[in-house]
Amino acid sequence: MDNLPADGTPLASDPLTQAVLELDEYAAGLGWDQPSRLFALVDTARLRAEEPELAGQLGFDDTEQPAASLTPVEQDELPTGAPLDEFLATIAWPEAVAGCAMTVERLMLPQSAEAAVPEELQREGSEERLTEWVAGHPERQEVRLTVAVLRDGTRESALRLRDKDSPTEVLTGAGLVPGLADALAATFEE
Repeated sequence: MDNLPADGTPLASDPLTQAVLELDEYAAGLGWDQPSRLFALVDTARLRAEEPELAGQLGFDDTEQPAASLTPVEQDELPTGAPLDEFLATIAWPEAVAGCAMTVERLMLPQSAEAAVPEELQREGSEERLTEWVAGHPERQEVRLTVAVLRDGTRESALRLRDKDSPTEVLTGAGLVPGLADALAATFEE
């Protein structure tokens, strides 16, 4: 789980993994109990070529970012009250956007506790009661998830536990949050 050296610089060489780790650090700097955030991911070289003034405002020069890097651009605040999957279904990205990412905070249970979920809470329409049950469970974990997808379907995720809130305790992997990754990938379907 050690993805960052002491100075906080991502060790990952993959641009998508770097972007996910940068977004995880950004979210960590804002603290916990934050709303979900949505980001467009743009190719940094394309940004420099097509929007040099914006790239300059962001502090990018030709030597600062690797040619294959991605620049996250935070979008407007997400609407409150709308289910996340319904909101994401309304998004269509312009061609200049290479991918997108989202940070969300959730409560999770260890796999061993999932077997104890009452059957009546596993039925469709019981999401609110299930959420309350999970929130009251003694083994619950608060987590921040950062999930990113590219237009070509490439995915990456980072998971940070509130109890182990450290850049050296961030778990990464493409398949950590498949449901959210699927919802983000659908924003690129025409």
